[in-house]
Amino acid sequence: MPDYIRERDAMVDSQIHTADVTDRRLLKALRSIPRETFLAKSKSAVAYADCEVETAPGRWMMRPREFAMLVHAADIRSDELVLNIASGRGYAAAILSRMAETVVCVENDDALIGKSSDALAAAGCDNAVVMKGDPKKGATDQGPYDVIFVEGAVAEPPRAWFDQLKDGGRLAVVVRKGRVGKATIFTRSGESIGQRVEFDSTPHIIPGFEPEAGFVF
Repeated sequence: MPDYIRERDAMVDSQIHTADVTDRRLLKALRSIPRETFLAKSKSAVAYADCEVETAPGRWMMRPREFAMLVHAADIRSDELVLNIASGRGYAAAILSRMAETVVCVENDDALIGKSSDALAAAGCDNAVVMKGDPKKGATDQGPYDVIFVEGAVAEPPRAWFDQLKDGGRLAVVVRKGRVGKATIFTRSGESIGQRVEFDSTPHIIPGFEPEAGFVF
């Protein structure tokens, strides 16, 4: 039987620490949240492997290292409201719930909404709620948000996401228009949006966020 606690610690020690992720709250969350709980049983053996893991057809959990680096770059504070776009089975939301005051998740797949809600409840993440909605539109009624977090890649962030950021709010997402994506932090300042690229990343593009037909690479 797998020793998930040992595998979780090994993931943090060998994959996360080596990536200069130093936020103690994040490291504690990564050690305490059972990643395997947010996967189908058939995938649990690779829960802590250094790779993406498919959570549903076309939906993927990011590599632990790149996921942790993106959360770290978002610089989430304990009093902040976070929107988790296309939350899938809920692992990102579980980690974010240990970082923020409240996490709102938007997901359009009924099966994933049920699975993620159950997994979040089992992990004691009572400050995270999963709502059905269009990920491209976000969740306007619950915002504005301090942070919007996307686990996965998009060809272009929708304008609606920027509109739901507070002044000083951050959008953490991988923008991927070709073979290699850019993990990017967008920051709202008044009506302006600044951005900084943190690292290269190649997660799968979330269904519905692919480049438009005819896009030139």
